[in-house]
Amino acid sequence: MQRPIPDIRGMLGELVAMPSISSVSPEWDRSNEAVITRLAQWLGELDFRVETMPVPGAPGKFNLIATRGEGPGGLVLSGHTDTVPFDDQRWQSDPFALTERDDRWYGLGTCDMKGFFALALEAAWRTRGQDMAEPLVILATADEESAMGGARALIEAGRPKARHAVIGEPTELRPVRMHKGIMMERLVFRGQSGHSSNPALGRNALEGMNEALTRILAYRDELQRNHRHPGFRVDYPTLNPGHIHGGDNPNRICAECELHFDLRPLPGMDPGALRRGILERVGPVAEQRGLSCTFEPLFDGVPPFEEPETARLVGICERLTGHAAEGVAFATEAPFLQQLGMETLVLGPGSIDQAHQPDEFLALSQIEPMVTILTGLIEQCCAKGGESG
Repeated sequence: MQRPIPDIRGMLGELVAMPSISSVSPEWDRSNEAVITRLAQWLGELDFRVETMPVPGAPGKFNLIATRGEGPGGLVLSGHTDTVPFDDQRWQSDPFALTERDDRWYGLGTCDMKGFFALALEAAWRTRGQDMAEPLVILATADEESAMGGARALIEAGRPKARHAVIGEPTELRPVRMHKGIMMERLVFRGQSGHSSNPALGRNALEGMNEALTRILAYRDELQRNHRHPGFRVDYPTLNPGHIHGGDNPNRICAECELHFDLRPLPGMDPGALRRGILERVGPVAEQRGLSCTFEPLFDGVPPFEEPETARLVGICERLTGHAAEGVAFATEAPFLQQLGMETLVLGPGSIDQAHQPDEFLALSQIEPMVTILTGLIEQCCAKGGESG
């Protein structure tokens, strides 16, 4: 049978050439429509039913759900279509041209994570003649690199539905069944400016923030004493105060001070409860000092994720890869797919060490092994006689 889609290199070269940057900065942000359109074309050639879904509130951003086969259950192979911004002055080659050297393919998004789509479509092509008992779904999302708007839109839509989901983030072909969450928070104290020679003339927001930060760090110590998870190299929740700004001159009482911090909760920790715990500690500081207080997330955050080690999908992926499932520090769309009722796991080619870096690459040595893993997943989760039931 004549091949209806380009080969792996051809597909990845086309995808890399299409800018699909996701950023909170409007000057960087780009639509992912071209990537979605090309994936839809190829998947249609492979006999998938393709649906393109605009992401509400995000003009120019789209999700794609492509399904081959019928019935409940089945397997979702999922990836995000967007990349991070880049500095082309730090690249040795054009970020939007797939370049081969040193047994690697270089280009923006090669490992994070347009390469996964090329390999997933290759696996779909190689399994096209199999008798499928349950459907295979290829899922492509928008804006994972900024606010995960595409994944959040899927939760609102209640789709897709399947029994298993594998997200192809770069894990060096090792299955990942858990990761920490990510919260980025903003705390602002506002007081009253005045001449520094008389403290009674004002209410110093910077002094209040100093006390609040002391309480936040004490809360961090409390969390780290009470919460541990042996599945992570850093086995406790982290809280990093990463940005602070206040005041405008040494001889003026500081009227406003702003703190930004990052909190990485472990699986089982509730982000809402953590925010309440922080507010319970900093709110009284503001009240006692006559300061107004604003405490809010910088973005909606990503909850922690954990799939039980006894889950069928974990066992399948451990056998296919020869590696025990593990935990990682970076966040993914896994908790959102899990909320849709699917056993979920993260497994893909490439290394997170290359993601978000100049000269991002995908090692050629991981391409065929990943296609073999994906064809095995399709056979065991979708084909008749597999392990789907």
